[in-house]
Formats: sequence, C-alpha cells, structure tokens
Amino acid sequence: MNMHVLLKSLIPIAETIGKTFGNRCEVVLHDLTIPEKSVVYTVNGDVTGRREGQAFDRLVRSVLLNKNFTRDYAVNYTFETEDGRKIKSSSSLVRDEAGEVVGVFCINYDITFMKSLHDELELFLPMQEDSSVISPEMAADQDVTTVVDTLIDNIVSGRKKQGLTKQDNLEMIRFMDDKGIFLVKGAIDKVAACMGLSKVTIYGYLDTVRGKNGKSQS
Repeated sequence: MNMHVLLKSLIPIAETIGKTFGNRCEVVLHDLTIPEKSVVYTVNGDVTGRREGQAFDRLVRSVLLNKNFTRDYAVNYTFETEDGRKIKSSSSLVRDEAGEVVGVFCINYDITFMKSLHDELELFLPMQEDSSVISPEMAADQDVTTVVDTLIDNIVSGRKKQGLTKQDNLEMIRFMDDKGIFLVKGAIDKVAACMGLSKVTIYGYLDTVRGKNGKSQS
C-alpha cells in the first residue's frame, strides 16, 4: 500500500518494537493523508485485528480529546476489544517538515494476562486508567483543532474528486460522526465550509445518520 514517505521511514522502528515485545504488542502506522484507509502498516495486527486499508478508529476520542494528550502524544490509555481483552495503548502524531500532521504511530499492548497478575506486575501496568475525554466546549486546543481540520480537509477533498450526491454527503457525515470528528469544537463550521453547505444542512445530515426525526441509520 502507498504511504507517506515519513511513515515508510518508521517501519523499521515499528518492526523493532513489535519483535522486542512479542506478539502481544501491536504497532500500527496511520497515514492521515488518506483518512478513510489510514492503516498503512501493522506489526502483530491480531492484537486488535487492525488491517491495512481500514480507517482510524480511536484517534479523536482516545487521543486528541484525552485530557492527558500533550506535546503530540498520549500514552497508557486503555480500551477493551469486542471480545473483552484489555488493551493499553500509546499514540504519537507524525509531522512533516512544514509541521503538518501526516500520520499517527500507535502501540497497542494486550495486558489481559498481566491484568490477571496485577499484584505482581503492578508497576508495569498504567497507574491511572482514566481515559475520559474532555468536553467539546473545552476542546479548543489549537493543536487538536488543527489536526481535526486537516482530517476534515482530507476526507472531503478525497470524496469531492468523484462528484458528490446527497447520499455521498450523508455517508461522509456518517463516517466523520462515527470517528468522533464532531466532538471537537468548531467541526460543524469547518465541515460546512469544506463541503460548501450550510450549517443547517450539516445538522440535518447528522440528524439523519443518527436516526433522529424518525429516519433510519441503515
């Protein structure tokens, strides 16, 4: 799969980490210049089932809106997989020479077994498991806003090349809503401007994809 040259340069680091910490340690490289197929490289991908060609999942909710996100990274936040396994995760943004965010470097470690041995391995496990996100009203951090604005630009520009129908617009809004884009303050304004639509129209699309006003999400 094609990927940004900076992410290619991180492949040896990803492989080194994965082989050092074994098959419970997954490393995922995301190329945010292609948001809807952002996963471009994985090591030990069976930890969370990440596969090349998938989209980013927890970037906005767990990283950008994590109250401990600072200096382009968030570490030791936790989540559970669909089959109930406990994952400790850390993610850092990748910027190009111009300072633009082009990717994310993620490490996911399956701590399910270690959790069962918590008393002996307490120092290894995260001491603080509060991965709560800040409210949208507080999400005015310039770095967070800049990253989300870039994501919106990339999502919309990738679709615009194909020409958009109303259904295309709805699917785009559904994708962004699913990925937490609208949790960030100002996202509605940015999306409306990029799509050349009014905020009222965007709110209407959101109501539709969320199943409000008696409309289905199918």
